Amino acid sequence: MALAIIMLNLLIIAVYVNIRGPHEMVFWYVLSLAGADLCCGVLIVPLSVYPVLLGKWVYGDILCRFAGYAAAVLWTISVYTLMWMSVDRYLAVRKPLRYETVQTKTRCQCWVAFTWISSAMMCLPPLLDYSLPIFDGESFLCSLDWGRMAAYSITLAVLVLGPSLITIFYTYSYILSIIRKLKQGHAATMHDKEYVTAVSESLANPSHAVAFTIILVFWLSWIPLITLKLLEYFANTQFKVPYLHFAVVWLGIANSIWKAFILVALSPQFRVGLRLLCLTLCCRTKGRLPLELLGMDPDD
Repeated sequence: MALAIIMLNLLIIAVYVNIRGPHEMVFWYVLSLAGADLCCGVLIVPLSVYPVLLGKWVYGDILCRFAGYAAAVLWTISVYTLMWMSVDRYLAVRKPLRYETVQTKTRCQCWVAFTWISSAMMCLPPLLDYSLPIFDGESFLCSLDWGRMAAYSITLAVLVLGPSLITIFYTYSYILSIIRKLKQGHAATMHDKEYVTAVSESLANPSHAVAFTIILVFWLSWIPLITLKLLEYFANTQFKVPYLHFAVVWLGIANSIWKAFILVALSPQFRVGLRLLCLTLCCRTKGRLPLELLGMDPDD
C-alpha cells in the first residue's frame, strides 16, 4: 500500500506539472490532496510495516509522536481541501459568467497554502503536550493522546468537520437542485438565456464529476472508522472483534490510492496529460501539451 500510494500520487503530481498552459482551478485542490496523500505514503504507512511483523512499536516515542501528529495534520488538510473543492464547483455553477474572475490561480494557491499552514498549527498543541503517544496494536499506527486534552480535541473536531460537512452538503445540494431544474426546464423561466447556457456548459465540464467522486469516495472510506469510534465512545467500551479496527483504519488510508483511478476514469484532461507524460518519458524530451487537446483557446 505504501508503494501504491507513493507511486500513484507522484504520477498525479507529475502529470499536472508536465501540463503547460492554464489549469482548471479545481486541479490545484487535486494537487493539494495528492501532496497530502504522498506525505501519508512516505511518513506514515512505511512506519507500520516493521511493527506488523513484531507486534510492537520499535522506533521510539519521538517518532511515534511525529507520526501521530503527521496523520492528524494530513487528514485535516484533506478534509479542508475537499471543502474548498466543493466551493470551487459551487462557484462554477452559481456564477458561471464571473467564475474566472472570482476563482483565480493566485486565490486558489492562497487557500491551499492557508489550509496547510492552519492545519499544521491547529494540530500542534497535543504534539507539545508531555503525555506519551499511543500506539494502536490493532491498526499498527501511532496517534497523539487526544484524551488528555478532551476539550481541545472536541473543539478541533467541530472546527474541522463542522464547516467542511456543512459546506459540502450546501454546495452540492445547490448544484443538484440546478441540475434538476435544468432537466425539468424550470431554469429557463427563472434566469436569462445567457446564464442558462453558461450553467449548462459549466455542468458539462468533467471536473464536476471528478470532484464529486473524489469527495464521495473520501467520506465513504472514512465513515466506517468515524462510526466505530462514535459507537465505542457512546457505549463506553471497545469492540473486541478480530481485525475490525485494522480493517476500518486501513480502509480509510486506502483512500489515498483511489484518486488516480478516478482521474483516469473521469477526467479527459488527465488522460491526455498522462499520455503526454508517457511520451515525454519514453522519448526523453520535454513535452508540451497542446492546449487544443484540453479544449482551451491558445490565444487566452
